[in-house]
Amino acid sequence: MSTNLAKKGDWVQVQMNILSPEERAQYLPEDTKKVPLQMRVKGFLVDEIASLGATVRIKTTTDRILSGILIDINPKYTHNFGEPIPELMKVGIELREFLAGDEK
Repeated sequence: MSTNLAKKGDWVQVQMNILSPEERAQYLPEDTKKVPLQMRVKGFLVDEIASLGATVRIKTTTDRILSGILIDINPKYTHNFGEPIPELMKVGIELREFLAGDEK
């Protein structure tokens, strides 16, 4: 499988526009007002398969389902903690399920 393709359950990052330039506050600097306010979020791919640039759905570690443009597959943490460890990615989710009595 190409590194440009993600499959269901892969750790990915999406980007979405929150405010268009017209919706942004008027007191912002001119160069800031000209671009949309964007958000980037990491989560697990909900769709079966997707390529970079596609609109996809993700499930965050806080159980939110969000939709956005796929911009990265297995994204690194830029604060230098290194590569995500697949075995640890779902620990919080599994612990919450266990504590709620939903263990599988």
